[in-house]
Amino acid sequence: MSFVVNRNFLDFFNDVAPASLPAQIRVDVKETPEAYTLQAEVPGVSKDDIHVNVDGKLVTLRAEIKPQSNPAEGGRLLRSERYYGAVSRSFQLPVDVDNSAAKAKYENGVLQLTLPKKTAAAAQRLAIE
Repeated sequence: MSFVVNRNFLDFFNDVAPASLPAQIRVDVKETPEAYTLQAEVPGVSKDDIHVNVDGKLVTLRAEIKPQSNPAEGGRLLRSERYYGAVSRSFQLPVDVDNSAAKAKYENGVLQLTLPKKTAAAAQRLAIE
C-alpha cells in the first residue's frame, strides 16, 4: 500500500501549526543518600530572570524569556518561532530540602541545583519526672 502526499497539504499544516507554543523547562533529577541534584534546561535566559523557590519538598522553577533583539532596521521578520514570556515548573520531592545548604549554578543554558536532604532529628527519649 502506498500513499501519495500532496506537498501543499504538508505546507498548510506547517504554516498553521502554532509556532510559538510555550517553552517547557526540561529537568533531570538524580538522588543520592545525601541530596537531590537537578539539571534544568533554560536556554537563552539571563540568570537574573531565573527564580528558584524551595519550600519543604516543593521545588518551583520560573524563568522569564525575553526577546533579545529587534530585527535590523530596514529588515523584515519573515517568521518567528521563538517563545517569549514566562514559564514555570513545580514538582514535589520525596524528602524536605535543607534550604540553608542548597546551591544553584547556571552555565551554558543549564541550571544546576544541589538540594541537600533535610536530616530528620534523631529520636529523643524523654525522661519521666
